[in-house]
Amino acid sequence: MNRYTPPKVWTWNKENGGAFASINRPIAGPTHDKELPVGKHPLQLYSQATPNGVKVTIMLEELLALGHKGAEYDAWLIRINDGDQFGSGFVEVNPNSKIPALMDRSGPKPIRVFESGSILVHLAEKFGEFLPTEQPARAETLSWLFWQMGSAPYLGGGFGHFYAYAPEKIEYAIDRFAMEVKRQMDVLDRRLAETEYLGGSDYTIADMAVWPWYGGLAKGRQYNDSATFLSVQEYKHVQRWAEAIDARPAVQRGRMVNRAFGEPAMQLHERHDASDFDTKTQDKLAAE
Repeated sequence: MNRYTPPKVWTWNKENGGAFASINRPIAGPTHDKELPVGKHPLQLYSQATPNGVKVTIMLEELLALGHKGAEYDAWLIRINDGDQFGSGFVEVNPNSKIPALMDRSGPKPIRVFESGSILVHLAEKFGEFLPTEQPARAETLSWLFWQMGSAPYLGGGFGHFYAYAPEKIEYAIDRFAMEVKRQMDVLDRRLAETEYLGGSDYTIADMAVWPWYGGLAKGRQYNDSATFLSVQEYKHVQRWAEAIDARPAVQRGRMVNRAFGEPAMQLHERHDASDFDTKTQDKLAAE
């Protein structure tokens, strides 16, 4: 094993390797000029169907399913592996250069909203759905929402990176983050043994935030064979919860939006109208 001794002062003098080396850098700000497109709806979403992106498209599709016409939206694909998030227009919406980012143009002044949890809260309060107004249910829902914000980096940037994406397998790193992810799954399993959804008896933005990450892991959709490696079948209550959310039609639609990988029939690169699910998926476009 090669031992690494950190220098006194770190400098960026080489790519760090791995799947995302070409877009990682130690500075913020745009790398190129590129305006963002603007569609016909008040809500403009700029995203990709990563777990963080899927949270918001699920929320929007759930709102539309409840009849909130004001939740109609244009979803524009931001290809993060190509560095689209470093375009000047995107950086104006999210100075952190991460998807998803939302522009709410429904009022007299456009409102930018970035960070997926912030977008979920913004939409929940705007439409009065999926976030309880009474205590203690509101506090419980927000606690689980923010649990996801603090926990998922250990699943994604920690375990997922070292298990699936790093240029070499490092036993210490994989063991450290596998242990933490299994602890997190146990936290969820114990909570879901007590109640149907994370916030209580009702489906909320907490579930929409946690499900794409931990439901995806439970369903075997994340990081190659990680479901086997982590024995996710052991978490019976998480499995029950993941299956129930997976079956929701709005969730199935939300997973398709801004998706640029996997089966062509599941990829809707841009979404501008509900009919796009029937006519604009990649399999339909390829057949034209």
